[in-house]
Amino acid sequence: MINDNYYESYDLKEDLHFDSKVVHGGLGCDPITGAVSFPIFQTATFRHRKFGVSTGYDYSRLQNPTRQELERTMAILEEGTEAFAFTSGQAANMCLFGLLKRGDHVILSDDIYGGTFRICEEIFSNLGCEFTYVEMSDLETLKKTIRPTTRMIFVETPTNPMMKVADIRKIADIAKENGAYFVVDNTFLTPYFQRPLTLGADIVVHSGTKYLCGHNDVIAGIAVVKTPELAEHFRGQMKSRGNGLGPFDSWLIIRGLKTLSLRMQRHNENAKKVAAWLRNHPKVKKIYYVGFEDHPGYEVNLSQATGFGGMISFELDSEETAHRLLSEVKMILFAESLGGTETLVTYPLTQTHESIPDEIRQKLGINERFIRISIGIEDPDDIIADLKQALG
Repeated sequence: MINDNYYESYDLKEDLHFDSKVVHGGLGCDPITGAVSFPIFQTATFRHRKFGVSTGYDYSRLQNPTRQELERTMAILEEGTEAFAFTSGQAANMCLFGLLKRGDHVILSDDIYGGTFRICEEIFSNLGCEFTYVEMSDLETLKKTIRPTTRMIFVETPTNPMMKVADIRKIADIAKENGAYFVVDNTFLTPYFQRPLTLGADIVVHSGTKYLCGHNDVIAGIAVVKTPELAEHFRGQMKSRGNGLGPFDSWLIIRGLKTLSLRMQRHNENAKKVAAWLRNHPKVKKIYYVGFEDHPGYEVNLSQATGFGGMISFELDSEETAHRLLSEVKMILFAESLGGTETLVTYPLTQTHESIPDEIRQKLGINERFIRISIGIEDPDDIIADLKQALG
């Protein structure tokens, strides 16, 4: 007879290597039937066996076995206490910023994703929270920006889309000294290359839509926390906001995670080759790629990550060249998002960073000539050939 809480008892598989953990996940297979593909529990509610006896499940807004398998897996991969799967990366961030109260101050990377900027400036600033954006590689400026009311430090590393790198260990020390939560958006590198909780962060967030899913067919967000107290916060937020990821989407990400190691290796290898080619193209005037030894964050990235990921940004010689590239690519797809098997090219000015005020965009370098490309897992020579013909 199976224990009532059989879904709650699972082996953390601490003795396995990462490449095995992504394949086998939390429970790995269904403990009732032995199904190797973890089942999709497409149900809204759960029957109680009798009064006072529960399977541990009541209602899928609160908990669902498929979502919990994804959450267990992400907690294992990020080396955290508990993970939570949301309907989008923005939904995860909404619950994250739910930690704030009126008068709290947050410091964020100056080059932050436009959606995160919008949440801060259009929602939480109206609730009385205050936000400051700084260059996170400048630790002295970061220290000077801290106030008695600073409750959170939020970084992307590498950032989207300027590929800036923040020193996770040093910022974790600064946050701890000042009693602030330290949050890292790990979307670009994933736990395959970088594990911020192990480096000192309190919370890791992801757009699960990107590399974790890896196939451009799910919208999802993930938060992984270090402490039980933070887990209680996210659990309460998910219960009240009703933004937990559905079972089918959870299953798709579980399936995608099984190839995370293989995909991240290929993204990384392809990006190195494509970045080297772009750097020598006469119409490319500036390139932002963490894997170049002369990148300002190269050494810091080496100290805290095992790879550089698949993201490249670059500035072209003219707006006309940028528009031609976006219009003429054939195999490469002109589309928002990143991290999928297909190579995607994006125009941050009007897409991912449209919400950022123009003066901030221009200061960062997100101008009419600026392009971001997410390198897929195709043959790298085909990616280069397409870029070559599109650039003219």
